[in-house]
Amino acid sequence: MNKSKQDVKKFIEAAIREAGKSTCKRDRCGSIIVNDGEIIGKGYNSPPAGLESQRCCSRDKNSLHKKITDKTCCIHAEQRAIFDALRNSPQKIKGSTLYFIRLDNDGKITIAGKPYCTICSKSALDCGIKYFVLYHKEGICTYETEEYNKLSYTYSE
Repeated sequence: MNKSKQDVKKFIEAAIREAGKSTCKRDRCGSIIVNDGEIIGKGYNSPPAGLESQRCCSRDKNSLHKKITDKTCCIHAEQRAIFDALRNSPQKIKGSTLYFIRLDNDGKITIAGKPYCTICSKSALDCGIKYFVLYHKEGICTYETEEYNKLSYTYSE
């Protein structure tokens, strides 16, 4: 992936704007998908279809059955960006780059954490997204999606 610092900054800022739309009560996340310098998908985390009736943020995650692999009530920002890109630019998603940002309660960028979400990594891999870009304490890190998916399966705290 050969992007200028200016382009990366522009795309990170767009992901920050998406994260600012989040209604999640735990984490505010935003994602964009880019191909050939064009944003083709955008997403933020919130309950499905924005339905407050689906919110269960206050539920203790440990009370949920072990078969429930995603213990959040929100659609992930990455999922929503993938849906958006597939709906509006399906021909452009192959070879694209997904940028993911997490904000703290003050709206400042915080560390995304190690790759861990197999729901998002499998979806990105299946639709042809080539790279995942995350913010780590070392700065911006780029993963090939195949590597990101493998790392997600080896995650441990």
